[in-house]
Amino acid sequence: MNGDPIWFAQVAVAALADIAFACVLGAVLMNAWLSSEKAFAPVSPARFGWVRAWRVGIGGALLLALANLASLWLQAASMSGVPVAEAGSAVWIVLTATHAGMGWAIAFGGSVLLVCACASGASMGGGRLAFAALGAIVAAAGKASVGHAADAGAFSVAEIVQTVHLLATGVWGGIVIAGAFAVLPALGTSLARAFLIRLAGRMSKVAVVAVALVVATGVFNAVRGLGGAASVLQASIWGHVLIVKAVLVATALLFGALNRWSALPRLQRTASTVDAHTFTGVMRVEALLMIGVFVAAAVLSHSVPGFAVGG
Repeated sequence: MNGDPIWFAQVAVAALADIAFACVLGAVLMNAWLSSEKAFAPVSPARFGWVRAWRVGIGGALLLALANLASLWLQAASMSGVPVAEAGSAVWIVLTATHAGMGWAIAFGGSVLLVCACASGASMGGGRLAFAALGAIVAAAGKASVGHAADAGAFSVAEIVQTVHLLATGVWGGIVIAGAFAVLPALGTSLARAFLIRLAGRMSKVAVVAVALVVATGVFNAVRGLGGAASVLQASIWGHVLIVKAVLVATALLFGALNRWSALPRLQRTASTVDAHTFTGVMRVEALLMIGVFVAAAVLSHSVPGFAVGG
């Protein structure tokens, strides 16, 4: 971590890209789930929720693509040592002659695939869902190839694990952020309550799988990042940020568990407005914590890893 304005800009753009990526994944899943229940029909009481899911999906995909473009420009400025306004001449060199440029091209290609998958205002069928999944995998793999995992080599176990980590974190964070702030509130009417309850149940089940993958891959990344020296947690900024991220993840897990084991069962029993608001309110806290997780992850990805500090 340093006081370089370009570094701060890179972290901010990376965090924005991670949040946008997550929102795309969450919105695509909710779009598909609502589409399977014909929520896109003009007479459906859940149509507003489906429209919200589509808007978040295409908006997030476009924002991800723009953030990727900004990150390339900032990377060119950082690598060439010139002011941001003068980095244009270095962009092509970075893109074509560096590993970072190759990884960026892959990630950007994934974001373009996501834009294409989300662009249509039609229902999210199996074909578009598979296309979106391909875009997500390509985008995550591209980002993993230019992060700390790349130190282990191309197509290494570390890169594969990081790709899975990015996808799982994106799914978990995406369904709670897009769900809590966009889709679930649009299903707040009593007529749409059954849709909300079924959607909440699906979100909870997927979140369990995503969380398990996040924890497993996160532990792998943390152990690798520490390089066998636990003292790095106290001796480096990277270690401090890792602790903050772990605390945020653990706290988000607690709120997610509260929703799954308390608020959701009660909502399924009563279908009341109060319980629906409680479920959404708890999820909003979880969503805010996940936004913090993405910010911490952006700082970690732009900081010297623990094993390098310790070594």
